[in-house]
Amino acid sequence: MSMVTNTLGRYFAGRFVVSAVGVFVSIFLLLVLVDYIEMVRRTSNLASASAIMVAETSLFRVPQLLEKMMPFCILIGAMTCYLALSRRLELVVARAAGVSAWQFIAPALASALVLGALATVAYNPMSANLRELSKRMEAELFGSAPGGGLQDAAGFWINQVTNEGQAIINAARSEQQGVRLTGLTVFRFDPDFTFRERIEAREATLEEGHWQFKSVRRFSLDAPPVDQPSWSLKTSLTPAQVRNSFSTPETVSFWQLPGYIQSSESSGFATAGYRLQYHKLIAQPFLLAAMVLMAASVSLRFFRFGGVQKMVLSGVGAGFLLYVLSKVTEDLSKAELMNPIVAAWLPVCVGGLTGFLALLYQEDG
Repeated sequence: MSMVTNTLGRYFAGRFVVSAVGVFVSIFLLLVLVDYIEMVRRTSNLASASAIMVAETSLFRVPQLLEKMMPFCILIGAMTCYLALSRRLELVVARAAGVSAWQFIAPALASALVLGALATVAYNPMSANLRELSKRMEAELFGSAPGGGLQDAAGFWINQVTNEGQAIINAARSEQQGVRLTGLTVFRFDPDFTFRERIEAREATLEEGHWQFKSVRRFSLDAPPVDQPSWSLKTSLTPAQVRNSFSTPETVSFWQLPGYIQSSESSGFATAGYRLQYHKLIAQPFLLAAMVLMAASVSLRFFRFGGVQKMVLSGVGAGFLLYVLSKVTEDLSKAELMNPIVAAWLPVCVGGLTGFLALLYQEDG
């Protein structure tokens, strides 16, 4: 009977899944607490900010942050699982019964592949949708505050030219991949590039053929400021063009990425970031399996032999180096200096081969 499906295999798989989920939930709660404290600090001067809304905003922001840490959750979870099994001599008994290290690692590898597949097809779309909800709630919280409290140093910029002249739009925040903007400043110029007016608005939505602004204040050189509840600005931009310009690969779900890649190519936009994100999500199950191999290579040592602490530290160090490698390949790919497929799969191959060779040396000499 296969080690993955028999009773002992299911026991090892269950212990691994419980450890990995436990680490994941612990880090999730920690991140929510830290983010909530930071949000409370930022909203302390806003009378309209309720504690429940601030907590929901933090809760919706964290899943996307935690998605990047998922390989480390698997690494720490696998190390915790195998160290606990070794300390309670369960691995010793398994070895005495003729079960090799490769056999009791197989259930964890299969579980990691399943968890990675679920993370790609289910968790990623959920985290992307929650991130969009958090952006909307941030706009409601900070929309009336100067600078919005969360404004990026550069913000988001659009330069458009129509028969009415040129308009340069700066937005503090972007929602729905740029279709809805908040915290806006618009500089308008005549067709002969003479400055016409400056406009500030709380939010703007891209509709068919125009931007629809709300809570507008218009400043001109020869008149006092004028407040308007709404105002429209003609544009030739389409929602697809704006989405391709404003959306970041991390905010697009796995199921939408192929469409974004195709529309970006047809519009002449760079697609390296989208392609990299797509292949990273495809490679995610195998990356988690590679983390299990790396964890097993440093945590199967018997406690009576000593040196366990050094092995654990070496495993954490190897995980950190693998993270550095993934960031380097990601930057090279976004700069179009490396193929996105190579950039996505290189950390998987390096991590998997490192763990495999270390286990091969330890178990089979």
